[in-house]
Amino acid sequence: MMKLKCVITDDEPIARKGLQGYVEKLDFLTLAGTCEDALSLNTLLKNHEVDLLFLDIEMPYLSGIELLQSLATPPKVILTTAYEQYALKGYELEVIDYLLKPISFDRFLKAANKAVGLFNNDQRSTISDDVFVKVDGKIIKLAWQNVLFIEALENYVCIHTSTDKHIVHITMKSILDQIPANFIQVHKSSIVNITAIDGINGNILEIGSDRITVSRSLKESVMEKIINNKLLKR
Repeated sequence: MMKLKCVITDDEPIARKGLQGYVEKLDFLTLAGTCEDALSLNTLLKNHEVDLLFLDIEMPYLSGIELLQSLATPPKVILTTAYEQYALKGYELEVIDYLLKPISFDRFLKAANKAVGLFNNDQRSTISDDVFVKVDGKIIKLAWQNVLFIEALENYVCIHTSTDKHIVHITMKSILDQIPANFIQVHKSSIVNITAIDGINGNILEIGSDRITVSRSLKESVMEKIINNKLLKR
């Protein structure tokens, strides 16, 4: 699991300590530092690579928003503040979330999960257009755009392309680490290319003459991804 390097910036010691305790509870976050004002954060960012900021707004000398506006390529940001009136400005700066103090752990967790989800999507969008797989002792290159769906077969998977089927000795977990963003897992044993879907009938996805079942537990998230990506064929 990837760990996001985060920095907490707040001029209130109690607020910093509270957020630090929350960060330490999550195994996908690691604390890269704490700052008591935006000027200290600005110095830290010049010398360290940071993935995520938990950033207060009202601070001496320079506000959190003013600092964000001054950065050419800021890290991803979750704003933490006692003032609701800054919400609109925060979203104009494309922050991930906006947490109002006092911040409960469940609300913090929701924001942190959103952050790691965005990082995972960013990583997957940079995955190669092709994948090399070993089939019958020979290594072949497959273009992801030609892959329709993937089925699990114990320690193997069957990769269905527009022209063929390939049985590959690889686990579903390994495949999930390699698939581009337009592929989604719809069942513990099935991954589909959203762009290949011809239709949906209940919990069944139609891809050509094939029918792939969407598990009950994943149906809501799968349908949301299909609709949000606006990739379903018309």
